[in-house]
Amino acid sequence: MDGTLLDLRFDNWFWQDHLPAVWAAAHSLTVEEAIRRLSPRFAAMRGRLEWYCIDHWSRELDLDVRALKEAAREHVAWLPGAEAFLERLKANGKRCVLVTNAHPETLAIKDATAELIRRLDAVHSTHPFGVPKEDPVFWASFARQEPFDRERTLFVDDSLPVLRAAQNHGIRWLRAVRRPDSSLPARETAEFTGIDAVAELLAL
Repeated sequence: MDGTLLDLRFDNWFWQDHLPAVWAAAHSLTVEEAIRRLSPRFAAMRGRLEWYCIDHWSRELDLDVRALKEAAREHVAWLPGAEAFLERLKANGKRCVLVTNAHPETLAIKDATAELIRRLDAVHSTHPFGVPKEDPVFWASFARQEPFDRERTLFVDDSLPVLRAAQNHGIRWLRAVRRPDSSLPARETAEFTGIDAVAELLAL
């Protein structure tokens, strides 16, 4: 979702700028000091389900992260061409399934702005599975709930660890988004074929 269909610019701003500023004000710190203290706490959770869990961060930081996201939801935006991409898939009769590490409440907040869910055939948050997409355990559990043909499935993500987990599960067609944040330059995609945006896939 974030960085493939929706612009990761919102999430980067929220976690790198907005939340540290709110936390700094709550603790009478400068924003710079807040970032210095929060950065190792964030880094320790990357790749784990807790990193994506607003309940976890609400407890850890003594903030209502859901309320902060809700108040900032007007900043949620589509990546260029992503809406047209989903509309074309639907018109062509392709089954389109969203698999996201986002907390279900985060998903609901973003859907309230982008109206994302109605454009998809199914939506799965990893939180009910108890592990994120980076974990190979997730893919085995997910495949039992949402069966798919690994040889014919196209999976697109902006995270290289997630793509590697999907590859290890046997998904044949993989694409890495080079520009998940529209405000930043394109990134390297290592061993995976890169696309600037999912709209490029319409030409295939």
